[in-house]
Amino acid sequence: MGTKYQGTDEEVLALDTYIKVTRAAESIMSRTAAVTTQANLTTSQFAILEALYHLGTLSQVELAQKLLKSTGNITIVIQNLEKRDLVCRQRSTDDQRYMRVSITEAGRALIAGILPAHVQGIVDEMGVLTADEQRTLAALCRKLGLRG
Repeated sequence: MGTKYQGTDEEVLALDTYIKVTRAAESIMSRTAAVTTQANLTTSQFAILEALYHLGTLSQVELAQKLLKSTGNITIVIQNLEKRDLVCRQRSTDDQRYMRVSITEAGRALIAGILPAHVQGIVDEMGVLTADEQRTLAALCRKLGLRG
């Protein structure tokens, strides 16, 4: 469904494209969420675990920046992961204002167990596009994302 906005051709095209990009992203996220939902993880919780699994210990500020979330939101998500013993937090020895977040062995085991199915779901979703189309879409998304 495109926009019903009655504006200039430039406005209608931009809004229509924005709607399509947003709906496509949300549709893909919805269809690939089954794996994380079965593991009783929210999208944000999974993203934090995945980041820590691949990148190692990060500060809460670094996590917020990487995931494009507010530090307040990240704090709540981390607290919930900490309650499940999936991450642990420690004050930075260099700067007491920063909390360092690490994945625990339980968190590592959980993410290692669900990551292959999650990746396969994404491969399946992206499989509707050819390899060249995927590269083009990736380049266009990067261009949009780096605009600011």
